[in-house]
Amino acid sequence: MGEMTLVWRHLPRPLCLVTSTLRILEMRPFLSCASWTSVTKLGLHTRPRMPPCDFTPEKYQSLGYNRVLEIHKEHLSPVVTALFQKPLLLHQGHMEWLFDAEGNRYLDFFSGIVTVSVGHCHPTVNAAAQKQLGRLWHTSAVFFHAPIHEYAEKLAALLPEPLKVIFLVNSGSEANDLAMLMARAHSNNIDIISFRGAYHGCSPYTLGLTNVGTYKMELPGGIGCQSTMCPDVFRGPWGGSHCRDSPVQTIRKCSCAPDCCQAKDQYIEQFKDTLSTSVANSIAGFFAEPIQGVNGVVQYPKGFLKEAFELVRARGGVCIADEVQTGFGRLGSHFWGFQTHDVLPDIVTMAKGIGNGFPMAAVVTTPEIAKSLAKCLQHFNTFGGSPLACAVGSAVLEVIKEENLQENSQEVGTYMLLKFAKLQDEFEIVGDVRGKGLMIGIEMVQDKTSRQPLPREEVNQIHEDCKNMGLLVGKGGIFAQTFRIAPPMCITKLEADFAVEVFRSALTQHMERRAK
Repeated sequence: MGEMTLVWRHLPRPLCLVTSTLRILEMRPFLSCASWTSVTKLGLHTRPRMPPCDFTPEKYQSLGYNRVLEIHKEHLSPVVTALFQKPLLLHQGHMEWLFDAEGNRYLDFFSGIVTVSVGHCHPTVNAAAQKQLGRLWHTSAVFFHAPIHEYAEKLAALLPEPLKVIFLVNSGSEANDLAMLMARAHSNNIDIISFRGAYHGCSPYTLGLTNVGTYKMELPGGIGCQSTMCPDVFRGPWGGSHCRDSPVQTIRKCSCAPDCCQAKDQYIEQFKDTLSTSVANSIAGFFAEPIQGVNGVVQYPKGFLKEAFELVRARGGVCIADEVQTGFGRLGSHFWGFQTHDVLPDIVTMAKGIGNGFPMAAVVTTPEIAKSLAKCLQHFNTFGGSPLACAVGSAVLEVIKEENLQENSQEVGTYMLLKFAKLQDEFEIVGDVRGKGLMIGIEMVQDKTSRQPLPREEVNQIHEDCKNMGLLVGKGGIFAQTFRIAPPMCITKLEADFAVEVFRSALTQHMERRAK
């Protein structure tokens, strides 16, 4: 085992960069055929062949890797956020591809944490940004400019009545901050409910809504925020084989009829218990991600949010859909995640994919709620809705429509989800495959019977192996046990095939390590 591990760890990096002409002929790994043969004898497999890319990055000519590490240690946050034992030093991006400082190419299946929606440095978005850069960057809200009005009209057209009033801000945390304030101003109540496992931001205000242990502080905070049980039909106490709005269901069995879900009913009882015991008789609101992102792409039972929204409104609260990760067509079947639950929120927050990586976000609400905020606060945001942000936002909407990226999310996402689901039958440690469109979670377990999470160090090794073969995926879940797959919406079935084969190869290598 020791000899095999050493050989694997010292394999050269994923793939060399070659010219477009050579790519058409054949994509070759760094290693010679002889080298591959010797490695195969140790039980490892030839890594899947990376699909071609017709883009050649510029040569990296900036800081050396060791100097980057020194500066990071001395001047940047000591909080460890970088992935991998040796963090990647990225240099350039093109659509679904990323290139590091050494010229290695990677297929990006995490999109900068579900942020790059239409592709890295998409030419249409680049052109719009460059055009606006040469015209006007910044005005603040004390002056009018055409880009904000053009963008507001385009975005409002994508939302149902009465969600037509838009507040532009700069990040998802900021958007959810403002939505909390709106809910409290409109209801004249304080208590806001969110799911355990929810992530709604890392600002002092939104940390009360975020219910992931890593983001909880020992200092007091989160006044008026209450958590409720997450209706997780795989890891939670109840779940069955018809619960999710997904082509793939859990391995758990149930006796429910197709139009009935006992798990949903049980989780609703827990929600009612929270309303009865943990909050005041009148509440401010309820936050929900249509699919939980940071918690590992957790989906709720069909019909749950609809009943929960009714219960919240009966207590005087408003319902907030956090579309920071699920919005802008990523789920395929609908443009907004809340539409997949057949609900109409009172407030919608959005960020990440709204700007394809440009820092912008929005809160959309009803005229009535907007007026409630205006009565108690002269809300102002220096950078929100800048000419540059709005030009980028308009270009992103244009690309999603013109290139049929919502439809691509549905087609390629469903294709890939069904392929990943087959890994459940091949590997005992693949406990659950779930998701919708191009938002997919693969939950790793010690075994399917106990559903206990696979140890973090084993998950990390599989993660490293994927990276070494040229595939970048994310991780999530309370125990960091779930792989998060959310590529730019421009990916192809060929690239989906490559991702599945890389993941299968990484799992096979892991099982071989275990066996030895």
